[in-house]
Amino acid sequence: MKVDVLLGLQWGDEGKGKVVDVLTPRYDVVARFQGGPNAGHTLEFEGQKYVLRSIPSGIFQGDKVNIIGNGVVLDPLLFKGEAEALEASGHPLKERLHISKKAHLIMPTHRVLDAAYEAAKGDAKVGTTGKGIGPTYTDKVSRNGLRVGDILCNFEAKYAAAKARHEQILKSMNYEYDITELEKEWLEAINYLREFHLVDSEHEINGLLRAGKSVLCEGAQGTLLDVDFGSYPFVTSSNTICAGACTGLGIGPNKIGNVYGIMKAYCTRVGSGPFPTELFDETGKTIRDLGHEYGAVTGRERRCGWIDLVALKYAIMVNGVTHLIMMKSDVLDGFDTIKACVAYNVKGEEVDYFPYDITEGVEPIYVELPGWKTDMTQMTSEDEFPEEFNAYVTFLEEQLETPIKIISVGPDRAQTIERYTEED
Repeated sequence: MKVDVLLGLQWGDEGKGKVVDVLTPRYDVVARFQGGPNAGHTLEFEGQKYVLRSIPSGIFQGDKVNIIGNGVVLDPLLFKGEAEALEASGHPLKERLHISKKAHLIMPTHRVLDAAYEAAKGDAKVGTTGKGIGPTYTDKVSRNGLRVGDILCNFEAKYAAAKARHEQILKSMNYEYDITELEKEWLEAINYLREFHLVDSEHEINGLLRAGKSVLCEGAQGTLLDVDFGSYPFVTSSNTICAGACTGLGIGPNKIGNVYGIMKAYCTRVGSGPFPTELFDETGKTIRDLGHEYGAVTGRERRCGWIDLVALKYAIMVNGVTHLIMMKSDVLDGFDTIKACVAYNVKGEEVDYFPYDITEGVEPIYVELPGWKTDMTQMTSEDEFPEEFNAYVTFLEEQLETPIKIISVGPDRAQTIERYTEED
């Protein structure tokens, strides 16, 4: 069997949680391969809204195995709150969720270090969520990390050594903090974490594949936030691209099957960093309001702009995307004209590729398409799509040279339309 990968193609917030929930019935296993609780995947169904931060979105399907892979960084305290809320709403986790022993733990002092580093950068700050993600990955790469498996053996000594190292760094920065209460709750959450299936996930997932089980790998954030291929340094601390599924779960590249790339019908970004198609006018504000563009975890306003096909072509290339999924098409229902960026003007030169540096001197070159001026939120079939929307979809497929397989016309699970292409 092959694993299929689902990931975001923009700057995150594309709607991955909903799509995983829609696709999950076709798979036996859903596995999260990178990122931490800075990523919020929102799902809405049966009148309820859920925001998942660390737990895979397949958790709502009772007969599925859900795996938090080694590439994830896990905050036990935030995980405990998320898990208990799910259990209280009738979704038992302990028999459904497996956690890699090799996943790294986010400590209370990682959160403090995150704040201290951002404060030290001043106006050059990246705009992190303050959850300690970056410092945790830094410890991982520098071989100073604390892992989930460490809670099973000599944990107190390992924790004390890691904490002392952080305290020395904070002392050198003259950064004042108090984690007394936070640390107490965090250590209680460690005990809660011990109640779950802590596994060697690379052996488990490969064993499941050998047994003929189908696996969906769930990515967090988006391609343009990848630490290597994103808009560095305004990126996250992990590999958000398809290759991250291999390193974040322990599967070989030859095990990758379909790669589903999720995009919005427009584009958004949270926090600092370049954004060539960002709109600062009433149009941008209208998209934000209609799309309810506020961070699922942070509540921060998302910056909004027209779709960027230059960046999307780049994302499709580095991920090997086989199918596209377009979210929030309905947000553009009321516009007379829709714009799409097809190239950049970089210091007077027109380029149609994603350059090394997009921080300044990059202006989008747009084409305009007629809007469809139709409420699509009640549509249940592509046969109901207005002519102008079909033209927009066809234009995108031609530009991106990749079929759009699924189109979302609203936040609910039911507002999802699967298109049938020649290969079906």
